[in-house]
Amino acid sequence: MADNRGNNLSIREGFKYHFDGASSTASGEDAPMKEQDQLQLPIANVGRIMKQILPPNAKISKEAKETVQECVSEFISFVTGEASDKCHREKRKTVNGDDICCAMATLGFDDYGEPLRRYLEKYRELEEERAQQGKFCNSTEENNMKHGLVNVGTFGG
Repeated sequence: MADNRGNNLSIREGFKYHFDGASSTASGEDAPMKEQDQLQLPIANVGRIMKQILPPNAKISKEAKETVQECVSEFISFVTGEASDKCHREKRKTVNGDDICCAMATLGFDDYGEPLRRYLEKYRELEEERAQQGKFCNSTEENNMKHGLVNVGTFGG
């Protein structure tokens, strides 16, 4: 298989990847996962996403939803596997958002990688703001408790 740049890509069909790139079963033997054992997005969520782009009166067959569900699962496995390989090469155990963005670029999905990187930056900014607000709320609550200003709430009768 080749990406849109002509690079050869490995196919990650139905395997559960570990950092050594091997798949495994409960018995410890290397073997592909069974199709029914793969994690998939809920079919209702897939249908909801598909409906967002279609006209309001459009119908989507069960077969179409299942096909997209399978494709999305394979795509996620493909990108995550590439990110996992990068982590393995760098001797890290945690795949992060930057690894996913890098994997998208490596696999030739540049059109998606850059918007994903911008989203990741905004997400991190919001998380930082929330963390700062949480610190402010916690310090205010602790200060109130020190001075006997405790909100006792309501009691049931």
